[in-house]
Order: sequence, then structure tokens, then C-alpha cells
Amino acid sequence: MAADARISAITTRIIERSKPTRERYLDRLRNAATAGAQRAVLGCANLAHGFAICSPSEKEALAGDRVPNLGIITSYNDMLSAHQPFETYPAIIREAAAEAGGIAQVAGGVPAMCDGVTQGQPGMELSLFSRDLIAMSAGVGLSHNMFDAAVFLGVCDKIVPGLVIAALSFGHLPAVFIPAGPMTSGLPNDEKSRVRQLFAEGKVGRAELLEAESKSYHGPGTCTFYGTANSNQMLMEIMGFHMPGASFVNPGTPLREALTREATKRALAITAMGNEFTPAGEMIDERSIVNGVVGLHATGGSTNHTMHLVAMARAAGIVLTWQDISELSDIIPLLARVYPNGLADVNHFHAAGGMGFLIKELLKKGLLHDDVRTVAGQGLSAYSIEVKIGADGGVVREPAPEKSGDPKVLASIETPFQSTGGLKMLRGNVGKAVIKISAVKPERHVIEAPAVIFHDQLEIQQAFKDGKLNRDFVAVVRFQGPKANGMPELHKLTPALGVLQDRGFRVALLTDGRMSGASGKVPAAIHVTPEAVEGGPIARIKEGDIIRIDAIAGTLEVLVDAADMAEREPVVLDLSENEFGMGRELFAPFRRAAGPADQGASVLFRH
Repeated sequence: MAADARISAITTRIIERSKPTRERYLDRLRNAATAGAQRAVLGCANLAHGFAICSPSEKEALAGDRVPNLGIITSYNDMLSAHQPFETYPAIIREAAAEAGGIAQVAGGVPAMCDGVTQGQPGMELSLFSRDLIAMSAGVGLSHNMFDAAVFLGVCDKIVPGLVIAALSFGHLPAVFIPAGPMTSGLPNDEKSRVRQLFAEGKVGRAELLEAESKSYHGPGTCTFYGTANSNQMLMEIMGFHMPGASFVNPGTPLREALTREATKRALAITAMGNEFTPAGEMIDERSIVNGVVGLHATGGSTNHTMHLVAMARAAGIVLTWQDISELSDIIPLLARVYPNGLADVNHFHAAGGMGFLIKELLKKGLLHDDVRTVAGQGLSAYSIEVKIGADGGVVREPAPEKSGDPKVLASIETPFQSTGGLKMLRGNVGKAVIKISAVKPERHVIEAPAVIFHDQLEIQQAFKDGKLNRDFVAVVRFQGPKANGMPELHKLTPALGVLQDRGFRVALLTDGRMSGASGKVPAAIHVTPEAVEGGPIARIKEGDIIRIDAIAGTLEVLVDAADMAEREPVVLDLSENEFGMGRELFAPFRRAAGPADQGASVLFRH
């Protein structure tokens, strides 16, 4: 089916807006793509360094440009559950490559930090910038010019967006993303959240909280709630970077290994040495980016991707805006209820039909572009499948089920959970912001209440403990933007604000910082730009100002006289305490160079 006229119109607008930058990008890409293996341009000494540890037969093959060489970029470390499974992947990939008549080498590693570990800690101020550092690190690995294609091993929050930026920066090479999958289900996410709120109220102690957290995060794989990490996996599949059905298969299973082997062989098959050359930068186009945004809305995905998708698109010369994202949200129905937008976790989503059912349903109504290129070939309809392990140990694909295995988790296109995606742009005299309302009750889509000003998330926690917040209010947490302190997630606010909301108060958050991909039931206008440190209007808000956050009309207003607002001097804050400790001094150049949130909060692209 052809794409819906509304989807096509937005895509056409993006294409027209992007023409100058996209054409320059494609010219550079095509100039970089030479006939045959890239290493053919290397001198003898260069090449000798590049294959010094290879076997004699591998050296002969690489020297003669007779076989493709696959570069592995890995985010492996054994502290983080999502990335620990990648420890064994290089050996599997090398073996699978040899079976396919190719060679594979680990080209480089990239850092992989965990927002779950750094929440509320100084290290969180490195988190957003780690995305661009990951892109740069992957670029170092691929800069050796030894490779005909690359596979990227990454899962979590900033890692996948950073790897995508790298893959598109080296867009003359084919790129396949290989996931590790989610951990098996542990303590239900809603129960974990309940214990967190009890701890915030002082009704349980640290021992009970740690027991609940440990039962929730208990083994290898990604966290099972639908935050940024699992939104990443959805994006890689719906944008065509994964092999069909690869996203949500658990680690350590025969199917997981079979998918890894298959992805390796496919990466070798789509190099310039074969007949299906699929350079990543040609494969990913405006239609692919729109498909990613559609998937984000249909699944109630992470707010972080209002920045990451913008930055990823820019790496391919494509100019995506918050307005595009917001307008697509008005068109796309919500088809998934995964925590925090429901009680299920990603394993339940996968069991109900997962990505294959979701893509099939969206294609029914033309809400995705089917006529795209993917690592699997031409057409997104190839992804409307269910993946299984075959009797011979290989991957078997069958058509996605006609009906959802659990309509409470995954809905059909005819009976969506709601008619829109629930991720909207807000605009008004405070600037621009985004809000995710897919988990917010309708009666809280509009909040009008006095401002209570904070300059640190710990101040809110203390005010809550002191009983000073038992009232209607909008928490204004400013000086949390990219230039101020690296834009840390403010997820530590969620339990306290959730308790206050449950007590019947009308509360909301307004911030130039980020909330987690797990942001849920409390209305939160986030990513406010211009940010406070740049003198944005958020720095002019005074204690007690009435703020109206209207997710229905898409407005964000301080209800004061325009002349009064204009005459106010923006507050200036001493941020020197954010400049040192836990590596923050190393990222000072990033804070100075960071762009605004609505342009991806990146240091890599012109603003």
C-alpha cells in the first residue's frame, strides 16, 4: 500500500527542506565509495599493519582484495547488563564470516555508560555528550580504511544513536546493527515503581528498595521497561538496520546466536564486492527517518529521541524538526502499552506479536513507507514477520500473526489504545519544549498552577521530604540544559512528583533538562529551548508565576504580561560546581559547543 497522503506530505516537506544538505552528503558519500575494497588504496606498510595478526591465508586474501573484510564496532563491557552479552559476539562473528568466505576484525570499541547507574550522580552530566563521543570513537575505528562493511554492537541509551551517527558518517559502507536483546522478565515494573514511591514517602527502607531493584534488574540484557534502550531497538528494526525480527530476542538463546550469525553473513553479502551493494548512507533516507518517528509514536517511545532522531538524521544530511515529529504524532495511533505506558514489559510485547505485528498493522493503513531499502533488501513489508529457530539451528521467518497475542499489550490498527502517539511539541512565551502524554491521564493533559523554582533536582527531593510541596504547582527546574551541565536526566524527580500527584495535587514539571525514556504519569514539559544558561525565557520565570502547560493545544505559557516578561532580567547561576569531578572537566569543550535541544543537542553539527 502507498503511504498515507498525510505521511507523504510531511516526508515531502522534509525532502525539500533537506535538499541542500542531503545532496552535499550524498556527493561526499559517493566520492568515498570507490570500486572494490577500500583497503586497495592503502600502501604496503599501511596494509601490513592492518593485517599483522591475521593468518597467512587471511593476509593473502586481504592483500589481493579477494574477500570482504567486516569491521566490528563493539560497546562491550561486563559491568552493564545490556552490553555484557557482546563479550562473545566477536568470536561468533569471525566464525560466521569465515563460513561466508569473509574475514571479520574488531575495528574498535566505544564507551557505554548506563543512565541507570548514574541517575542523580555527577556522572550523569557526561551522559548525553557520550552519544557524540561514541560516534567519534566508532569513527576512529573505521578510519583505518580496512573494511568493506561494518557491524555495530550496541543497545542502550546514547550508544545506538552514537553508532548510527558513525554509520552514516561512514555512509559509503554497508552497516548492520546486531542487538543483544532484553533480559528475561523479573519483578514487574509497576511493582518496582510502587516500592520506589514507598521509599520516597519513607514507608520502606533502603534494604527493601535495593531488593526490589535487584529483582527487576537481574541478569544479562536490556532493562525490560520501554525506555530509550528498547526504543533504540525498535528504531533499528523499523528503520531497516536490524535483520527482521531481531530486536527483542533474549540473550543466550539459540535464536539470538542464529540471528547474530545471519546478520554477519548478510553484512558481507551487501558489500560492493557483491551484487546487492547497500551503503548505509544511501539506504537511510527521509522515508526511513519518517518510519522511525512513526514507530516511536506507535509504541509510546522515549522522549530522548526527540533529540537523538534529529541528530541521527543530520548525520545523513536530513533536517528533521520537532514540528515534523509533533505533526506525525497527531496522525499515528498508539498501538503498544509497555511500561511506563502500561503494565507489560518488552518481553510481553514481543510475545504478543512484537515488531512484526506492529509493522504489519501500520502498513495496512499506509502509515509507514514500505518502499524503503533495508539491510534485508527492498521493502519494509519483509519485516512484518515472526522469527523462530529452525530445526537445523538457522533462522526461520513466518508471516506475523493476524491477531495480537495480547490485545491489552499490542493493539490492532482498527482498535488502537488512542488515536494519537502522545508525543507533542509545545510552544509559547517560554520557548519550545516536548511532552509525552501517552501515560498521562487525560484529565492531566492541561495543568495550570504556580511556579516553584529549583536549580537542582536534589532541591525538589529535599522540599518533598520537608513537606513543602503538598499543593498544586509546576516545578521549574532550570539550568539543566546541554550548555549548563550536559543535560542530565532528572528521573530522580519521578517518585516524589508521582506521590504528590497520587495525593490529588495537580503537579507538573517544566525543565530545560531531560527526563528518562521511562518518564510516565506526571506531565513534563522537557527539553525547553532556549535554555536558561543562554538567557532563555525560562530564566525569567519567578516564584509564583502561573504556568499553563496545555498538551492538547500544544502551548506552554507563563501567564504574565508580555511587557513585564520582556523587562525581567534573566537569572544567572554560578555553575562552577558542575565543571569538575567524575570526568566533567574533560567535557567542558562539549558544553561550550553544544547546540540546542531542538537541533539534537549535538557538538558535531552546525547549529
